[in-house]
Amino acid sequence: MTSTADLFDDRGDELDSLALPLHDLGGRVSFDGPIRTIRCHRDNALVKQVLATPGGGAVLVIDGGGSLESALVGDLIAASAVAHGWAGIIVHGAIRDRAVIATLPLGVKALGSNPRKSAKDGVGEVDVPVVIAGVHFAPGRHVWADADGILVER
Repeated sequence: MTSTADLFDDRGDELDSLALPLHDLGGRVSFDGPIRTIRCHRDNALVKQVLATPGGGAVLVIDGGGSLESALVGDLIAASAVAHGWAGIIVHGAIRDRAVIATLPLGVKALGSNPRKSAKDGVGEVDVPVVIAGVHFAPGRHVWADADGILVER
């Protein structure tokens, strides 16, 4: 994968850059793919459901509203994502089990971690446009992530 810095130098007018300090928490720092989305708040039932379906190299962008009060992804959900061919997960919120997730061949970026479980009620929306820190993530567009940050196709 081309670095996000080089990609921005070549195609900056076609890309948005996420100005949010997300941590690299997965076993892969660099990843990219078509976007899938979930909007949920402190409830990860839809996250578990979607990541248990064939990913085809996609990146799941989870808009958790920036909440660090409970985790939206844990080791079992991340392992399911690997088993189903997802390239990565971007979480505008928290994860848990970060030591295990760091060993998985999966890109994971998140605001932080919290050992607290989330609710499992299935409240939220799947494959809807989400806006995180002013950047639009629309299903089907492409996202690139590496140690420098995240770029999104406009």
